[in-house]
Amino acid sequence: MPLAVTSPMRSTALLADVYRRLRAASPLLNIGAGLPGPDGDWITGRRLAEDQGVLELLVAAEELRIRDVYGVRARRDVAATWVLHRYAFTAVLAMSGPWYLDRRVPRLTPDAVAYDWRTRAISVAGAEGVSCLPGDPAAQSPGVRTVADEESLRAELRAAVADHLAPVLEAFRPVIRRGARALWGMATDELAEGIWHLGRVLGDQRAAVGAAEALLPGGTAPYFGRAGFRTPEGPNGEATRTRAGCCFFYTIRPDEVCDTCPRLSR
Repeated sequence: MPLAVTSPMRSTALLADVYRRLRAASPLLNIGAGLPGPDGDWITGRRLAEDQGVLELLVAAEELRIRDVYGVRARRDVAATWVLHRYAFTAVLAMSGPWYLDRRVPRLTPDAVAYDWRTRAISVAGAEGVSCLPGDPAAQSPGVRTVADEESLRAELRAAVADHLAPVLEAFRPVIRRGARALWGMATDELAEGIWHLGRVLGDQRAAVGAAEALLPGGTAPYFGRAGFRTPEGPNGEATRTRAGCCFFYTIRPDEVCDTCPRLSR
């Protein structure tokens, strides 16, 4: 699949270090800065959103992967949901990771993100701009602008993720067969649980939970729901939450329900 990534701002140097730290923290976060190498099955986020043939290819490949891993035939909407999750989880962390680690928010258009759908790797060619707080050493760099305070920066992150995901969610809507509320509930889950994942792998889960709850307190359209973490009683004190959307793993393994499954609250 040919790849042409363009960006009005070459911000890869500013993002390279934070993406290196994300890769070191978790094998799930294979995010790099710069154009991808020649190897791999790379597509842009834009092509995923606009090329129906690419979307159908990825859904068919996911159906085969589920069959090979779990020995069952997945419903088409389930496979499509998993394709969307595999892309969105990493793409969202390409924006929320720099926010969580460095308090910097890159604006990543779907054109600027290349995705290897077999390995879940993301390569970021550049950002339209980066927002940061006053006093950040990067504030004087080209394409970087400062915002007033932490809440303004959180608003920047919510907007950046929403702008990136909106065309992708719309492309998946007829295949997943769910409305806008359910799709933006999924976006809420990806944003909250990506930050939660970072907290767990970095050993600061409590801080990550607090950050996600401040970011998604509810009432932040177009997101549906809130981070909504809770800490059960017990010696480990591990946080958990109920997802706004369902991943449908129960359709693959009926006897296994995710701890965050919304079906448990019914």
